[in-house]
Amino acid sequence: MSKKRILVTGGAGFLGSHLCGRLIGQGNEVVCLDNFSTGSEHNIASLLGEPSFRLLRQDILDPVVVDVDQIYNLACPASPKQYQANPIATLKANVIGALNVLDLARRLDIPVLQASTSEVYGDPHIHPQPEEYWGNVNPIGPRSCYDEGKRCAETLFFDYHRQYGVDIRVARIFNTYGPRMHPDDGRVVSNFILQALRDEPITLFGDGSQTRSLCYVDDMIAGLSALMDGGPNTGPVNLGNPEELSMRQLADVIVELTNSRSPILHRPLPVDDPRQRRPDTTRAGITLGWAASVPLREGLSRTIDYFAAIVTEAA
Repeated sequence: MSKKRILVTGGAGFLGSHLCGRLIGQGNEVVCLDNFSTGSEHNIASLLGEPSFRLLRQDILDPVVVDVDQIYNLACPASPKQYQANPIATLKANVIGALNVLDLARRLDIPVLQASTSEVYGDPHIHPQPEEYWGNVNPIGPRSCYDEGKRCAETLFFDYHRQYGVDIRVARIFNTYGPRMHPDDGRVVSNFILQALRDEPITLFGDGSQTRSLCYVDDMIAGLSALMDGGPNTGPVNLGNPEELSMRQLADVIVELTNSRSPILHRPLPVDDPRQRRPDTTRAGITLGWAASVPLREGLSRTIDYFAAIVTEAA
């Protein structure tokens, strides 16, 4: 494999930092673009001394001027707590950010990958969700800045491909977890683990019967890399773990793995919270030869170890 110079926008975030590490481990040079609105220098601390790593402190809303061979566009707040804190900035990051990376890819004639999301399916009427499904999304709700922003970004990617011939890849990322998740991002895995480690009540929305499919971060990064390097494949391609479980089951597993004394505290469901979420990954298997492989308990144990160290440091 020839050495490449690769731009990762949002490279100091949860997924972005893992991707930067993998790409450098493969012998590439990486330019990490991040404005640190939700990313963290802690996530990329091990890379800052690498000669093949360059940090570019910049907002994705500003035009990107850099000479690279590939682009991974991951620049956007990804948890409801983060993206609802400034919904207009979230929408701008999705739309203007997509335009900026697409213009750069067009100018350099290079492939660009968009980190889209399972949220484009909304609260789905089809289960599991195949890529052909157009979704059931509320365009004016509190989650719309993210859901519709990602949908608009996909539109821009395919229009640039059709109108200008830009070499695009669109990955629809389903729920992903692992070390370097922000401890205060409000996501279910980090919430449950921290509450369990502190023996605090575990907050379960609704009756806990809503389901998710959780993919360990190493599997997700391998999927993104496979999509970028697997030859022309515009996608969209679902990337996720098709193993489905309820939020009550997840809470019970985490309590068991942490030996926690946490009780369960029920709260009302958030607005537009999807009842079911599971990817149909047939296309990823056929076109990429990719499938998630890390078992849930193994991935959760690694993630618990990461958060346990944070809790110990804070004590």
